[in-house]
Amino acid sequence: MHIVILGCGRVGSLLGQFLDKSGHSVAIIDQDASAFRRLPLDFNGLTVKGVGFDRETLENAGINRAGAFAAVSSGDNTNILAARVARETYDVKRVVARIYDPRRAEIYERLGIPTVATVAWTSSQIMRRLLPLGSDELFRDPSGYLAVGEIAFGDIWIGRRASELEQASGARITYISRYGDPAIPTVDTVIQDGDHVYASYRTDEVANVVRVFAHGPREA
Repeated sequence: MHIVILGCGRVGSLLGQFLDKSGHSVAIIDQDASAFRRLPLDFNGLTVKGVGFDRETLENAGINRAGAFAAVSSGDNTNILAARVARETYDVKRVVARIYDPRRAEIYERLGIPTVATVAWTSSQIMRRLLPLGSDELFRDPSGYLAVGEIAFGDIWIGRRASELEQASGARITYISRYGDPAIPTVDTVIQDGDHVYASYRTDEVANVVRVFAHGPREA
């Protein structure tokens, strides 16, 4: 997947290094060319000097073929504007913006732009939202037998009931976060694009749970 990152500060450079080493195609944008010195010599990605919400700059970074976009510059306004351009103009499916003001972050979440406002876990949260499949374990009981985590789901489940997903995967959905508002699902809850699904599951079955969440049951 091609991923465009706005900002080559501490977070942006770490994201770029991680994604590059993970085999993804990466382009990093920054207004200050000296910021690219944070990248290691073996970085294989593209570096683009320019304003992150400028269309020419974005296109030079390959936004037209991007599967994900992360805005992690030092400016809230720049990040949210660039994120909206990426999503609304170039139809990038996975977009996340770092916002320093948590009050503003909540507003943008309600507009459909996933945001990260807590510096301590910025990198891990952004990477989890950029990479499409897998699970992010949040809790494991002392026996190691049960765990709770956020599990990424594929498009096959959009518009279907959460209860169908539970039945197919064997997991139990603990809650669904929609635009920043968590809610316990009912029998009538339908999964929507942009939802974050948190479920409990047996740790020895996590591989199958992740597979079903991502691709649906084998017969689907």
